[in-house]
Amino acid sequence: MAKDPSKTEEATQKRKNKAREEGNVAKSQELSKATILLAGLVGMYFYIDVIEKELMSVFTWFCGEGLSFQITEQSVYSLFVDMSQRLALMLLPTFAILAVVAFATMRMQVGRLWTTKVFIPKPEKTFNLASGLKRIFADPKVLVRLFKSIMQALAIGIAPYIVLKTELTHLAPLFFSNAQGVASYILSIGLKMCIYALIPMLIIGIADTWYTFWDYKENLKMSKHEVKDERKQAEGDPLVKQQQREKMMKSMASRMLQQVPEADVVITNPTHIAIALKYDAMEAPAPLVLAKGVDHMAEKIKEVARENNIPIRENKPLARALYKSVEVGDVIPEEMYQAVASILAQIFKNRPR
Repeated sequence: MAKDPSKTEEATQKRKNKAREEGNVAKSQELSKATILLAGLVGMYFYIDVIEKELMSVFTWFCGEGLSFQITEQSVYSLFVDMSQRLALMLLPTFAILAVVAFATMRMQVGRLWTTKVFIPKPEKTFNLASGLKRIFADPKVLVRLFKSIMQALAIGIAPYIVLKTELTHLAPLFFSNAQGVASYILSIGLKMCIYALIPMLIIGIADTWYTFWDYKENLKMSKHEVKDERKQAEGDPLVKQQQREKMMKSMASRMLQQVPEADVVITNPTHIAIALKYDAMEAPAPLVLAKGVDHMAEKIKEVARENNIPIRENKPLARALYKSVEVGDVIPEEMYQAVASILAQIFKNRPR
């Protein structure tokens, strides 16, 4: 499948995380095969003495006591248990080594990952005949897999040929060896064949690992448009953010206007700014700003003030200073105490008792 030329940007962390969650990770099967075979070979090499001992014991019993073995229900059960234990002793340690190495190899490539999404069937891929044929005949990855398979087959096929060709001169003396000598020779030849085959398999596995991670990285690449869209989703669409900001401002304005009827005075610019103040010594040590606004909001504050008979006083310098330095809900600064106090004193003096 040809690579999309528009996908030139490195994948974002969000894209990588999403791929991992779906089980889409880079892993080389060839490296796993080579390391498992190598682990099995090493395990067998160091454990062969135990296996030999157990096999010798089994054959000795069958060729001796086994000839006079009395078949009963109890004796067959005992024989089955004994053989199972001996087989477990011979096989389980090697299997355990293979399992640990397989897990470690995959963990080193994939990291910590557990997902069930890989088991979910995908009908669009599974039952799409056209797509399947296209992957088989047009996808370069098929050629890569074919090349790897051919190289592995050559490695496994040529290794025995090379070893047997060099050992032809040593076959004749085997005629004079005993069974243990022949078995020892066959095992040594088998070990040599495995080593000859494993060396190219490990090289193929390492090369396949590099190719797999490179191909995975390339497939995750994104177009500039995709990166832009993802950034918008992460930061928020500017239009949506603007709408949210407008809603928030409307909500704040509504709350401010609801507090204006509680004010003692509204100080204006007179046309551009309006500040609603309230003084209650039980609530705060200085007057509080209940609402403030400019232009349209200032007109709204003055309109609500008139409807509720709140005094409106014009003081341009004070209105500007209050609007710039004090937020809604805060008390006025100390340097404005005198100017505000004189206005409130006049209002409280003229207020009907």
